[in-house]
Amino acid sequence: MGRIDDIANRYVAEWAALSPTGATYVGITGHDDRLDDLSPDGYAARADLNRRVLADLDGVEPQSPAEQTAKDAMQERLSLELARYAAGEVGRGVNVITSGLHELRSVFDLMPTDGEEAQANIAARLGHFAEALGQYQTTLREAAAAGQSSARAQLLEVAKQCDTWVDPDGDNFFHGLVERLGAGGALDAELRRGAATATAATAEFGRFLRTELAPQGRAKQAAGREHYELASQYFLGARVDLDETYAWGFEELARLETEMRAVATRIVGPGATVDEAVAALDADGTRTIRGKEAFRDWMQELADKAISELHGTHFDIPEQVHQIECCLAPTSDGAIYYTGPSEDFSRPGRMWWAVPQGIDDFSTWREVTTVYHEGVPGHHLQVAQTVLRAETLNRWQRLLCWVSGHGEGWALYAERLMEELGYLEDPGDRLGMLDGQALRAARVIVDIGMHLELEIPADNPFGFHPGERWTPELGWEFMRAHCRVSDEVLRFELNRYLGWPGQAPSYKVGERIWLQARADAKARRGAEFDLREFHRQALDLGSLGLDPLRRALARI
Repeated sequence: MGRIDDIANRYVAEWAALSPTGATYVGITGHDDRLDDLSPDGYAARADLNRRVLADLDGVEPQSPAEQTAKDAMQERLSLELARYAAGEVGRGVNVITSGLHELRSVFDLMPTDGEEAQANIAARLGHFAEALGQYQTTLREAAAAGQSSARAQLLEVAKQCDTWVDPDGDNFFHGLVERLGAGGALDAELRRGAATATAATAEFGRFLRTELAPQGRAKQAAGREHYELASQYFLGARVDLDETYAWGFEELARLETEMRAVATRIVGPGATVDEAVAALDADGTRTIRGKEAFRDWMQELADKAISELHGTHFDIPEQVHQIECCLAPTSDGAIYYTGPSEDFSRPGRMWWAVPQGIDDFSTWREVTTVYHEGVPGHHLQVAQTVLRAETLNRWQRLLCWVSGHGEGWALYAERLMEELGYLEDPGDRLGMLDGQALRAARVIVDIGMHLELEIPADNPFGFHPGERWTPELGWEFMRAHCRVSDEVLRFELNRYLGWPGQAPSYKVGERIWLQARADAKARRGAEFDLREFHRQALDLGSLGLDPLRRALARI
């Protein structure tokens, strides 16, 4: 470890003190009784830390390829974080999947719960919850006054989430948390007071969003090209030609749907449509699981099986990474996501499913590929083994660096890889993978199209509203026509795209760049190329922007 690693390691310690919520997310101990300062001063302090560390990095010359990669990765991430801060993304960033509110709420999902100290930390955070939300309101008010508010529609949707989280007949999140803890004595009373305070604060925040902030929100949900270009670069860690990528999205979706039609004939027979194949699969009782808990257990079994079979054959999976925990999220937001292990692996990597209310039947053919995406060889392998690489990666690389295009691109690449490795021979499972890929390709089209308000090509392969300009309404119509998920899930998906510009395309565009990186490595090494070795070397670099990734791979 050299000076760049020393700077990075010091950064983690200072960052954790400024972001105790973030420290819990990445598994750094010692901060679980506090929440982030979400006031304007709190955001400014974290931005100032980034500036100081960037200045320190500028003065250090890397002494090895590994140091060069670490410097490239850190400069790229911190510079973009500062650029987004300067552009007012703090105020523009309230959406249905991520915001200061969501970070405060979901941190409780990752906190230790066993023992008096752990429960006392939860009580302390519940007690600070109203203060933190008050700070966040101040930040959002200042941003709105500066013309940097989120879209009105997003603010109203998040207000609805607040309603659901505190509804005794809905998620009833904070009181449900305390009931699950089962604490006794004085601590039980403190926890119940905290739950009541946090519930009231969340309800008040929903009122604030609905009655005060939403009237100041942007009428148009489209981000515009300037904001979108910055968001796209941040989520990918690479600059891409947005207009070329938009056109490629149509080509990729058409290619995938051609594949899907071919698989449909294997399921139903010659001339069958994809919708007929989907209907046949959904009607197959052997491919349906009833009940959330039973579905969670099915995911766990498949995730464990993948780890067992891939270890020693296609990957060398460290012992600590052999454990993954499949969980049902305590909210009903409709999201599927992965959270990494703590630094000491006392908290394992986890696959979460926030099942929408009213959904109780689950089609396994749709979700085999989801397990591979979130588990192994997807996020769990990628993230958890990075946490272990203390001998080659500094603490910032192991714990704090996350680039959506790198991570989500790898996970989508992992789905295709499982097909290459023979794990999707069942035509239903393969159709599920292709349908998931088609969803991600449709995202590229709709996300870029809606936020840049582009014209729909006159010669698009689907004959979809040629020559018209994208709107949220057309986005819904297009996604509904090309994606086979429930309306509840799809509505959440579309709201997510509209409120989080640039993130949704990072899956498919990230996969595209991963595939190109593999092709480049094959071209460089010729007959000596080894796929298992390529995966090992690429993942050993940790998460980094896709432009720094390509440069790092070229140095290997």
